[in-house]
Amino acid sequence: MMKKKISKSEPIPVIAEVDPKSPAVEGYRALRTNIQFAELDHPCRSIVVTSATAGEGKTTTAANFAVIAAQVGTSVCLIDADLRRPSLHRIFGLSNTAGLTTALVQGRPLAELAQATRVPHLFVLPTGPLPANPAELVGSRRMRSFVEAASEKFELIVLDTPPVLAASDAVALSAQCDGVVFVIRSGTVPNEAVRHAVEQIHAVKGRILGVLLNRLDPRKNGQYQDYYRYYRNYYGNGATKP
Repeated sequence: MMKKKISKSEPIPVIAEVDPKSPAVEGYRALRTNIQFAELDHPCRSIVVTSATAGEGKTTTAANFAVIAAQVGTSVCLIDADLRRPSLHRIFGLSNTAGLTTALVQGRPLAELAQATRVPHLFVLPTGPLPANPAELVGSRRMRSFVEAASEKFELIVLDTPPVLAASDAVALSAQCDGVVFVIRSGTVPNEAVRHAVEQIHAVKGRILGVLLNRLDPRKNGQYQDYYRYYRNYYGNGATKP
């Protein structure tokens, strides 16, 4: 049974628009550039943005990353695949009466449902009415086909998903998409929780493209070094700091 629909709301400012020269926005730009150059032979067309737990900034990251990509002329579709706690429609001031669930359940095409935003080249597909079985929907063959079809219409698909340790949705989508951006709120999540979430993604052969450290306090340098060492040991790479 579908839950009550959420109507159009007032937009919430996105830092990539209102303060494009801020250090945080430079972090998102660095993330975009790193992903572009990391996969020159096999460009990433569909990217999952997730975190280990709630409140780490995954939705903010997905929104800003999508805006940054669109600002350089890339056609982007930002999909709200968090069928439990959707929020992208509120950020962009869009209606949530139809969206991803509408496409999956009714078979309606992306072109009918993706909504233009105030950012040129950026479209948002909200969740639509929330289902009783979100994990089954996002893990279905229909979802895989939908992502593939969306990748043919847009140069980049960005999916905001629930936290890995809260639901299996992000893990299922990691197996269907080209890569994963993993968001960590500095100082709030134990390394073991991050490790467990990452292992779940790797268990389905998901590819983590990078880790974004959010709300890093430069005064706690040792804390950052702990995450940095963990990331390097696991992936052999550095982390992006927004």
